[in-house]
Amino acid sequence: MASLPPWERAASKAPVAGRRLQLRHGEGDKQHLTSLQGLSALSLDALSSVAYGPQEIALVLASAGVLAIGYTLPVTLVIVGLLLVLVLSYRQVIAAHPQGGGSYGVAKESLGERMSLLAAAALIVDYVLTVAVSLAAGAASLASAFPVLAPYLLETCLVGLVLLTVVNLYGISDSARVLMLPTILFVVSVLGIVVLGLARSQPAAVVGTPVTVPVTESLGILLLLKAFSSGCSSLTGIEAIANGVPMFRRPRIARAQRTEVMLGLLLGSMLVGLALLINRDQVRPREGVTILAQLAAGSYGTGWAYYATNIVVTLGLGLAANTSFGGLPVLMSLLARDNRLPHLFALRTERPVYRYSVMAVGILAALLLIAVDGLTSRLIPMFAIGVFIGFTLSQAGMVKHWSSLRPPRWLGNALLNGAGALLTSVAAVVLLFSKFLEGAWVVVIVIPLLMLMFARIQRYYTDVESELEMHRTPARPAGPAEATDQGKLVIIPVGSVTAMAERAVSAGLALGGEVVAVAVCFDPAEADRLRGQWAEWDPGVRLEVIVNPHHTVVRPLLEYVHTTAGTDRWVIVLIPVIEPKHFRYRILHNQRGLFLSLALREHLDVVVCLLPFRLKL
Repeated sequence: MASLPPWERAASKAPVAGRRLQLRHGEGDKQHLTSLQGLSALSLDALSSVAYGPQEIALVLASAGVLAIGYTLPVTLVIVGLLLVLVLSYRQVIAAHPQGGGSYGVAKESLGERMSLLAAAALIVDYVLTVAVSLAAGAASLASAFPVLAPYLLETCLVGLVLLTVVNLYGISDSARVLMLPTILFVVSVLGIVVLGLARSQPAAVVGTPVTVPVTESLGILLLLKAFSSGCSSLTGIEAIANGVPMFRRPRIARAQRTEVMLGLLLGSMLVGLALLINRDQVRPREGVTILAQLAAGSYGTGWAYYATNIVVTLGLGLAANTSFGGLPVLMSLLARDNRLPHLFALRTERPVYRYSVMAVGILAALLLIAVDGLTSRLIPMFAIGVFIGFTLSQAGMVKHWSSLRPPRWLGNALLNGAGALLTSVAAVVLLFSKFLEGAWVVVIVIPLLMLMFARIQRYYTDVESELEMHRTPARPAGPAEATDQGKLVIIPVGSVTAMAERAVSAGLALGGEVVAVAVCFDPAEADRLRGQWAEWDPGVRLEVIVNPHHTVVRPLLEYVHTTAGTDRWVIVLIPVIEPKHFRYRILHNQRGLFLSLALREHLDVVVCLLPFRLKL
């Protein structure tokens, strides 16, 4: 029997029924996020939005004249009020849905299947756009400091995207450590602008070339609503913490709630402080610089601190894309477990990382950046619509949640969530109509297509479950009742009691020798449920259950085969695999059997057999 490689020899004992596997790098509570790590890994998108949120408000108001820019502070205060409502609401979402999923989890429980599909589609669109917008804005900011990069905006975006993808494939806790220093520098730099700027009686310096902004709008309710909806781009990313609760250390709920409050306090302070400076110093759009850069020059002057601040802001915008790499894979894993995405996206590696989801985020963002040639201006009209749909559904779902359970003080909580739903729905409608012809129409098309895809995938999995007879006990398998050849061991990996398991056990008994079925479960309750189903079926074959709470299957099975087989008998690993009738459906199956067979052939001297179960679909 060939020896295992070093990473396999780390386990000191064989995994037996019910025993938890030895933890490795990336596994266990220490590899999950603390509150500060969660802030750096999941909140940089929201925090870095101060680089363009206040600017969007001022640009909209400037179309009504210089005096209209004075309304930046009132509009910002309304946005911060909405931020407060959202933070309080998402604290409740975290407590009610600790499994993650954010607005998707709330909508699925409280609003029904169709609304949950809408929430999932909106969140996926928003997450992918967050990656693209953050990287594009970061590349543009870097090109402003170094003009030689201006012709290579797309290439700069793609390089940053590759780096982020690689870091996240290594592990979210490791990327959180990488992001902690840039997050601290970003927050300190922006808060420094606010504090020093308010301490000065007048700006230390003025940068940029004056620009004459033509008056094309009259100041009124519609313009203020448009400024409000544009400024609400600063609220994107608020939901990421609720989506990523499973990534926090225990107690997960308390840590995630604490992180949500930290985010709200920091973001609200920066937004109000920057709005105060814009109002006091009559800051208006200027050629070649952003409004945040003007405020930095007004606080720090044009020396080294000014350039350092702009570099830190650029880095923060680039790394803000990491929010999606933290939140979207968790959401995609939930959709996969609900049979609405291919099961491949529910698989985790030992780090633990949803590798295929991380790769999907990178590929989708790359395609989007290539389509718009890395230009931020082409992405902004599509940005934030998805997240406001998610906000609205989350608030509405929590209203129904409170009205159904009616715990103490439920009415106040329901009113809070109802007010949030009203505000976010108004912002979503205004943003959609004001940006429709500029590119928002793409989101209107993509979201229904995603919902249709989710529904079709779910329908397929329902048909597969019916063909596998997953909801009834199969017939006893055909074959010898007792093993006669002790020189042969047949190991059959199983996942549940289905028609496929019956076929695999029948084939194993036909081969002769000792036959044992092995299952990997992710929690003790699942293990007990499988043991009960196996006992009811009573196929005449022993079932061994390995409890591994870290959602990995291949390594536990490799260790089981290595430590159980011995050296004096032939070992046959009989792996049942699903073979769909049509090639296009193969991606909907997780291919664990193929991965296991490759690992067994590479590391162990055993006979590996693949037993196809051919579907009629």
